[in-house]
Amino acid sequence: MENQVSKLFDEMQNVLNDSQNDVNKFCEGNNSAGTRVRKTMQAIKALAQEVRLEVQEQKNSTFA
Repeated sequence: MENQVSKLFDEMQNVLNDSQNDVNKFCEGNNSAGTRVRKTMQAIKALAQEVRLEVQEQKNSTFA
C-alpha cells in the first residue's frame, strides 16, 4: 500500500515537471506561458500544504 504522503508528493512532482515547457516559453518572452506558470505554482503550493498536513497527521497518529 502506497502512503498518502508519497502519492501527494508524486503528484506535486508531476505537476512541476509538466510545467517545464511553459517555464521555457516564458523565459523566451511568452507572457501567456508566464500566466500558466503562476497558476501551476499555486497548484504546487496547495499540494505542498496537503503534504505538510498529511505528514503532521501521520506523525501525530503514529507517535501519539
